[in-house]
Amino acid sequence: MSADRAEVAAETGHAKAGRREWIGLAVIALPCMLYSMDLTVLNLALPALSAALKPSASQLLWIVDIYGFMVAGFLITMGTLGDRIGRRRLLLIGATAFGVASVTAAFSRSAEMLIATRALLGIAGATLAPSTLSLIRNMFHDPRQRTTAVGVWITSYSVGAVIGPFIGGVMLQFFWWGSVFLIGVPVMILLLILGPRLLPEFRDPNAGTLDLRSAAMSLVAVLLVIYGLKRLAQDGLQVGAALAMIIGLAIGVAFVLRQKILSNPLLDLRLFQNRALTAALVSYLLATFVVFGIYVFMSQYFQLVLGLTPLHAGFLSLPWSITFIIGSNLTPLIVRRFNPVTLMTTGMFVAALGFGLITQVGGPHTLLVIVIASVIYAMGLSPVFTLANDIVITSAPVERAGAASALSETGSEFGGALGIAILGSIGTAIYRGRMAGQLPPGMTPEGIEAARNTLGGALAASERIAAAPAAALLGTAREAFTQSLIVSAAVCAVVTVGMAILFGGLMRGRNLKGER
Repeated sequence: MSADRAEVAAETGHAKAGRREWIGLAVIALPCMLYSMDLTVLNLALPALSAALKPSASQLLWIVDIYGFMVAGFLITMGTLGDRIGRRRLLLIGATAFGVASVTAAFSRSAEMLIATRALLGIAGATLAPSTLSLIRNMFHDPRQRTTAVGVWITSYSVGAVIGPFIGGVMLQFFWWGSVFLIGVPVMILLLILGPRLLPEFRDPNAGTLDLRSAAMSLVAVLLVIYGLKRLAQDGLQVGAALAMIIGLAIGVAFVLRQKILSNPLLDLRLFQNRALTAALVSYLLATFVVFGIYVFMSQYFQLVLGLTPLHAGFLSLPWSITFIIGSNLTPLIVRRFNPVTLMTTGMFVAALGFGLITQVGGPHTLLVIVIASVIYAMGLSPVFTLANDIVITSAPVERAGAASALSETGSEFGGALGIAILGSIGTAIYRGRMAGQLPPGMTPEGIEAARNTLGGALAASERIAAAPAAALLGTAREAFTQSLIVSAAVCAVVTVGMAILFGGLMRGRNLKGER
């Protein structure tokens, strides 16, 4: 240990990580980046994929959604499994499965085969987040370094989301649709080569056997609730979606009751007795709620209201993405001077200002307003994402870090799905209410129904009527959607303020800076 490292270790009481750990962090960041890329890159390949495999509408929906479903459903099981069999071992097993499934998906011969391989990719992907985040707990014992490492971990997901569409576009320009799945193969090979050399192993020496019934219950509960939320966001309130959510919640309650009576539960409910961990989990869930919820409206607003191309719309998402990346990496430096609770609470209030600014869209400077607003809320939420995950893995006992990490990521999945479903439902209700009774004459019953349902339907209906009523229809529909965006942004602002108040209340009297 160098003199500088020894001095800092003496001050903090924690050994400092060296070159091996930082290189290991870079190895960890690669599969995390790939994980987020796989969530978005497929969308670009859908036209070519549809032409080649000719999936039905239902099959196409499952091709897109099954990956996220399986990731969400298996997170809790994989997080706990990593604590039992070894976090590095599970990560390497998952990397192997991810690579094999990627190659199989790339050469799928039918829609059914692609759905199956996407499901396997999701199961393998569920090993990445809890394994990598809990390994950070083992690799970085110094609080300052660990916060920096978590910031890099968060950044890797953001970078993957930003560069995924670009890399996918390049691959599709020169190769067939399946090439987008092969992007991850070299990354996983690199992880398999370097992981055993650079990453430490950790498992709970006192862990019992995995309760398969609990694993099945958690999987079914999460899948049904996430499925119901996605269908609610896509199709509105329907019996099937509502029934799926009710059954999923009932199984979830049964799962919790079962954990209370097991000597070796899949999910140790005592984790929630830690106030800091609970507050961080709730904050992380609500943060993903507002980010995912508002982004759905903004992407449609750019293209369907302002008439921008997908390329221009994507370009306008770069400022907030870059701000989020910068904020995640600056957080470890800022938190050295401020109490993490104060920094997170302040960030939430700043984010609320950004969402509030979005309510001013509709004027001559709408694009500028949206860009500035998105930068503000990204600046405010970046420390929330970084520090919430840091609090989660450090508040849990070291032998439960994998399970705690899985809880964090499961909360994130639920938060995103809830944001899209709830804000989407609110926006749809406002849009339909504004469109009622304001449609121009001369439209067919089918055109009226389509125009009242969605802005995209109104755009399609306008192409089948005369120019003057078409212009009136588009004006009304775009104004109705703008009101939906404004109300959704206001809801996000209120939720974020409530999140700040709730977090501050739960963390009252906790000086995490002193515990770092």
